[in-house]
Amino acid sequence: MSSLKEIKRPIDAHLKAFDKVFRASVKSKTALLDIIMRYILKSKGKQMRPMIVIYSAGLIGEVNDSTYRAASLVELLHTATLVHDDVVDDSYERRGRFAINAIWRNKIAVLAGDFLLSRGMLLAVENNDYKMLEVVSRAVKEMSEGELLQIEKARKLDIDEAIYYDIIKRKTASLLASCFAVGAVSANADEETVKKMYQIGEYLGMAFQIKDDLLDFGEGSNIGKPTGIDIKEKKMTLPLIYLLNNSSKSEKRKYINTVKNHNKDRQKVGWLVDRVRHSGGIDYTVTVMHQFKQQALDLLASFPKNQSRKMLEEIVNFTIDRKK
Repeated sequence: MSSLKEIKRPIDAHLKAFDKVFRASVKSKTALLDIIMRYILKSKGKQMRPMIVIYSAGLIGEVNDSTYRAASLVELLHTATLVHDDVVDDSYERRGRFAINAIWRNKIAVLAGDFLLSRGMLLAVENNDYKMLEVVSRAVKEMSEGELLQIEKARKLDIDEAIYYDIIKRKTASLLASCFAVGAVSANADEETVKKMYQIGEYLGMAFQIKDDLLDFGEGSNIGKPTGIDIKEKKMTLPLIYLLNNSSKSEKRKYINTVKNHNKDRQKVGWLVDRVRHSGGIDYTVTVMHQFKQQALDLLASFPKNQSRKMLEEIVNFTIDRKK
């Protein structure tokens, strides 16, 4: 499997061109806002989304200025949702750094998130990139609905496998799907191709989220120890759903009671994690993750072979093999 550095190398010049567009789009004449934007720019992350947009364009045709705007649009709207999420979750840290709301408080953080959203929309409108704006706006809508569905279900903890898939499809997969789709749109792909690319991203997004579930149980992580964070946050993930589906009524009541009322008790959370591991929940989840991964790879294989296809395949594999 290629490292992220190796996957990035062939498109270094394109990533620099995207970065220029992204930086220009967050500039503001309001001093405070400019300081906040510069702080956001210092935390780059893995650049996975821009990479997917650029390689998706390269899979279909030529990478062009429209591709850099597509990647910037995704990043602007996604960063806005992260800033707002930190406010909603009372979270004061992101990627090992202080979150915007931790330094400038909630009111300013919400306004900064609004600014990012408006910059994304204007970037698209000013360049007549309406199709791209539609794709990414739909993703933001799906993400919001997925988050609200998860909150609604967390109250009763009545999440079955079908509802779980619906939540992660909206919450996580829709954004990755939009990266594949807008990359294709920027290379003038037809409607059918854009839908196909969206589907690849959706499969990858499902596998990505399921991998996160497994990492929380210590499966394939650098630490090797379960964190149980999802249980502490009353999130019903696939390994836990599998345990509930394969337990007696009385056992099920006991497990749900632990998630509902003892999610801060390390010993009880540890006991529940142990029950999940012994139930076969981890093995089942690994199998499902690989099914989604394979569906993404199979659909990618229907496109002509080129370097972009090879690198998108590497990204799919990296997503599943990552350690954190």
